[in-house]
Amino acid sequence: MVDDRKLDVLRAIVEDYVATEEPVGSKALVERHGLGVSPATVRNDMAALEDEGYIHQPHTSAGRVPTDKGYRLFVDKLATLKPMSAAERRAIATLLDGAVDLDDVVQRSVRLLSQLTRQVAIVQYPTLSRSTVRHIELVLLTPTRVMVILILSTGRVEQRLVELDAPLVDTDLAELRVAVNQASAGVQIAAAAAALADLPDGVRPEQVDSARTIVNVLSEAMSDHRSDERVAVGGTANLARYGDFETAVRPLLEALEEHVVLLKLLGESGTDALTVRIGHEGPYSELAATSVVATGYGPQEFHLGSLGVVGPTRMDYPGSMAAVRAVARYVSRILDEGNQ
Repeated sequence: MVDDRKLDVLRAIVEDYVATEEPVGSKALVERHGLGVSPATVRNDMAALEDEGYIHQPHTSAGRVPTDKGYRLFVDKLATLKPMSAAERRAIATLLDGAVDLDDVVQRSVRLLSQLTRQVAIVQYPTLSRSTVRHIELVLLTPTRVMVILILSTGRVEQRLVELDAPLVDTDLAELRVAVNQASAGVQIAAAAAALADLPDGVRPEQVDSARTIVNVLSEAMSDHRSDERVAVGGTANLARYGDFETAVRPLLEALEEHVVLLKLLGESGTDALTVRIGHEGPYSELAATSVVATGYGPQEFHLGSLGVVGPTRMDYPGSMAAVRAVARYVSRILDEGNQ
């Protein structure tokens, strides 16, 4: 067990190393932090922390830097979320409230996260399979051509053009519009598709063929999972701040090309769970010099996707954690309001 005094020393080392990018010596700790003990005591505490694997000396005569184990202890025991400033809260509200659709929400969120944290930000598009149907609109363009519009709880809109074998009159279209919405509105995608499959059996005989064609198109739209692996990335220019190019920056730049890799980095965070994976805790050994701060988002505890930041292990964990949580909660609120 590490006693409180050594924890204070570890906290000071982490904060100084993140701020200065230089190994931290005992003299600097005494000068910059009110630890209330002598330099000799600080040196002894640093030696003990090094023996236990929380810090290490990168080269002879240098100060100490945190290890992955040290960062983990810092995050678990020492890091408290930095309160967002009034200016930061206003920036979040102003930027995200101005979004006009789902794509805009995602793009604004990733840009905002990268600006707040000065890290690489990643936002997963809402997963289709976890969405519910908000509304289905049927628009008769010609007697044999119908525009089918599927609107989901995430704000995602799918449009399909349907060619019918026989003409459809307005009254039949109106009845079919009511029927498809009664079967699917407010229902999760998989259940909605199953309910719609039975719909042609319940309509009037002259509507059966049109209903079957429309239902087939809706089922196809509901099973389109291509967007489930879509992510938006922002702030890659922030990596230029880091000097450890070969060990941290280059592998991360290469990983940013693969959306499947990024989704695995984000993990499966719940909407209230803020996860921090440090260095070797991540899923890829080649990214062992990076850390990820991530959480899920979605209205009313309903997980639709994940968002977070990734960067070298020498990151501002409290600030990054606070920004990720704040943006996720704001995105969740926007999606929730869209369902009202």
